[in-house]
Parts: sequence; C-alpha cells; structure tokens
Amino acid sequence: MRTVLLNCGPIAHLDHGGEVPMVGSLVEEVENLVSDCGGIVIRDNTIECIAESSELASEYLTGGIGEHNAPSLIQTGADTTVWNISGRAVTPGFVDSHTHLLWAGDRSREVMWRQRGLSYSEIAEMGGGISHTVFSTRAAMDQEILELGRQRMETALHYGTTMMEVKSGYGLDTESELRLLRGAKELSQVEGLPNLDLTWLGAHAAPPSTGTMSADNNLQSYVEEILSEQLPAVLEQGLARSGDVFCEPGWFTIDQTEEICSAGRAGGLEIRLHVDEFCDGGGMGLASELAATTADHAHHSPLDSRLDAKKSGTLQGFLLGTPHVMGDSMPPVNSCVENDIAFTIATDFNPNCQTLSMPFIGSLAVQRCGIDPLTALVAATRNPATGIVRDDGLEQGVLKGGAVANLNILKTNSWESWCLQPGVSPIHSTFISGKPAGIEKT
Repeated sequence: MRTVLLNCGPIAHLDHGGEVPMVGSLVEEVENLVSDCGGIVIRDNTIECIAESSELASEYLTGGIGEHNAPSLIQTGADTTVWNISGRAVTPGFVDSHTHLLWAGDRSREVMWRQRGLSYSEIAEMGGGISHTVFSTRAAMDQEILELGRQRMETALHYGTTMMEVKSGYGLDTESELRLLRGAKELSQVEGLPNLDLTWLGAHAAPPSTGTMSADNNLQSYVEEILSEQLPAVLEQGLARSGDVFCEPGWFTIDQTEEICSAGRAGGLEIRLHVDEFCDGGGMGLASELAATTADHAHHSPLDSRLDAKKSGTLQGFLLGTPHVMGDSMPPVNSCVENDIAFTIATDFNPNCQTLSMPFIGSLAVQRCGIDPLTALVAATRNPATGIVRDDGLEQGVLKGGAVANLNILKTNSWESWCLQPGVSPIHSTFISGKPAGIEKT
C-alpha cells in the first residue's frame, strides 16, 4: 500500500548522513536539513522516497490536484492513496525520550508547599512526592491505569509525538513494577497511538517506609530487594529494554546506582540515568563511566563531566518542563551547543510536570534558553531517536528513504512554527507508521 503526499511545503527532513546525534548550533545547516518543497512517497510503514511533487503527481495522480485550503485526501485506490498537503510544512514525528506515563493520583496541593519554600525532600518527608503517587498507583485498578495511559498517549499524539520512552517507577515493589511494565507493553500494541520504548525504573525512590526503620536503612534494604528479587523478575519477563536509576543525593547513591546498573547491564538492559537535578551529585560523571545511553535532567552537571560524557557517547537530556513548573532557572543548554555536546529535550511527563507537549518543550528551548528552532527540532527528533529503539529496527526522527513514516504536517507553511505556539498544538495531521493517526487538530 502506497500513500503519496503531494504539494508539501518545506520538509524538515533532518537527513544529513549517518545516525549519530547532531551537535552545535544548526541554524546555518537549514539548506542541508530542510528542503523547500516536494512530495513524499510512503510504502506500507516506511518512506520510499522524497521527490519533486510534480514528478510524483505525474506518476501517481490520475486526475487534477485541485485547490485545497488544508491537507486533504484527494485520491483513493486499491493500492495507492494521494494527499494534497496544501503547502503545509512537514517535520519528523517528535520523539519524547523521557516520560513517566503510568501512574494514578493527584499531587496538585504540592504547588502551595513549594510556594511556601519547602524543598523536594521536605515535601517527600511530609507525605508528598513520589510516595504519595506510589500509594495511589498501587490502589488503582489495572483498567484505570491502562485508560489513563491511553488518554495520555492520545494527548501526546495531539501534539505530534510519535514515539515515547515510558518508565515504570511508581510501584516500588516487584509486583507493582511488573504490573506497570505489563500495562505499558499492552499499550504499545495499540495501533494509531505513539510507539513505546519501555524502561524499568524500580530504583526511582525508596518505597514508603513502614515501622521504625531509618531512611538510609530503608533505602539500602530496598536496593537489596531490587538486586535479589525485582530486577531478576524484570529480566525474566523481558518487558523492558532499558533500566534507569534516580541517582541523586538523598535518593540513590553513586555506589548503589553503579551496582544496580551493572546488574541490569549484565542482564541485557541498556542504561538510562536521572542525574544532577538538584545539585552536582556526581551523576554525570558516573553516566560517562558507565557509557550510559542518556543522562537526563543534567541541570547542575559541571562542564568537565559533560565533556567526559560526550566522549563516552552519552546523550544529555534536558527536561525543560520540570524547572519551569518548579520555578527554577533553565539548565545551561547553550553550554552544550557551544561545546558540541549532543543533547535532547523531552517532556518528563510526571505528576509534578503534567505536559505531554513536545512543541511546548521546544518553545522553552527556543524562547527561554535561546536555542534556534532547528537545533531544538533536532533535539526533539533525530537526536533522541539515536537512544530509542523500535521493535522493527527502523530509523526514526528523520524523513528519508528507508526510515519509518512517522511525520507531522503543521498548520502553517513555516517549519519554525513547530515550537512557536505554546498553549496550542501546531500540528494539523500526524502519520504513524505510514497511516494517518491524528487529523484536523484544533
């Protein structure tokens, strides 16, 4: 089955050779990464070619292209459908490389605590934070968790996301963590929603303490449970491709993180880390030593550690929505641009940061961090795609022959508009694996 998209506006294909992440400011690369116009041929779930629209029209269109004010289906057939994209810009589908998709409960009251000056740790000690969500998630029925996940995936699709990394982490015991991973696996099979890449985050925090055990002893006891019971069960069931640890002073120590990561890697998991969100806790240094796939948050990582991570091939993930909602300053994204360090941007969707809009995160990168729209787009598509793996192995985050046909058609003829409309979706239509999955967004 072929789908032909004619009369496209600018196509931000981002194809500049190789699959390595791109670095530095890319504003001068516009001519190499964005084509003026053209058409796209999709065969089944992959892009067959990008070519001149007139050439494709002569080959695939039996009648006239007509005049349309918006992307429109203009021809259907047994083996070919043709769309007139009406001059709208086209980008790759967004790759959201850090989300906490599955959880239940509401922590809205915590905003008032933060406004009174309470820290993340103090809120946790008062019964808020991750533990509050753990209690709510454990109490929720399976169907409730699945329905929440499905609704959130539909929201992400509304904003143009076609691939999501999804973490567990709100169960914090073996049974509950496996339950969340099984739910994510079930959701990953639903057609017409974003594709999912699963990460086990059992080492998100110590579980809610019972009895008189000290916080340190409770955490160490949980680490022992992770290593002896939870991680082996995760590996046996084969639900997750990666493992993650919240490596931060007050959470998991450097030594505990290294022990968990080593055990996970020995079992075949890739390593993804939360590091240096609240202070320089040495997490980025450990990420470089472990050659982790990603080191996310990275708000307070020193430059020498960032450069070491660059050498090890570790992507640095900036989760700009989190400092935004927490009232903090933005992380030093420009430092990565200036030092040719590969980085990504992602939503970090979680109970405290409830956005699934990659365009909003792009807006923060451009309008708060001063990154040009093309560099931000690469950080939302091509770069995170190098650290996310599809089950079928197809390349994503770019538009080129042989890549998966995940793409967005914008509401305007300017590709830059993808990140300049905070609060609304800039996406008109989305194709996932070659099929229209989100049409006529408002």
